[in-house]
Amino acid sequence: MKDYKKYYLLGAPPEEVYHALTIPATIQLWTGEPAEMSMDPGSEFSLWEGSIVGKNIEFDPGKKIVQQWYFGDQLEASIVTIILHPHKQGTSVELTHTNIPDGDYDDIVQGWDGAYFGSLQEFYS
Repeated sequence: MKDYKKYYLLGAPPEEVYHALTIPATIQLWTGEPAEMSMDPGSEFSLWEGSIVGKNIEFDPGKKIVQQWYFGDQLEASIVTIILHPHKQGTSVELTHTNIPDGDYDDIVQGWDGAYFGSLQEFYS
C-alpha cells in the first residue's frame, strides 16, 4: 500500500471548486461523463462510468471532502481527503490519498494529475 499527497492550483474560488467536485451536473461539465454523487455522508458515488467508485464519508462545504475509494476486496480502506485553501489565484487544493494498492499506484497518480485535476485546471483556465 502506498500514499500520495499533492497540491494543485485551480483558478476559481474554493466554493466554486467545491461545487465542481460535489454537484453531478457540474462534475459532468468538466469530466464529460455522467456522475453519481450526493453530499450525504454514507452515500456511494460513481465517476467516469464507474472507473472511480466509493463512499462519501465527510463534507465541510467549501472546505473539505473525504471519501473512501473502492479497490476490489481491499481490507484497508483507501481514503481520499481533499482540502480547499483560498489562494490569491483561486484555490490551492491539498489532496491526500492513502492506502493505494501497489499495483494501482501509477495509474492513480496519473489519473489525479491528468483526468481529475488536470481536467479541472483546464476547466478553470
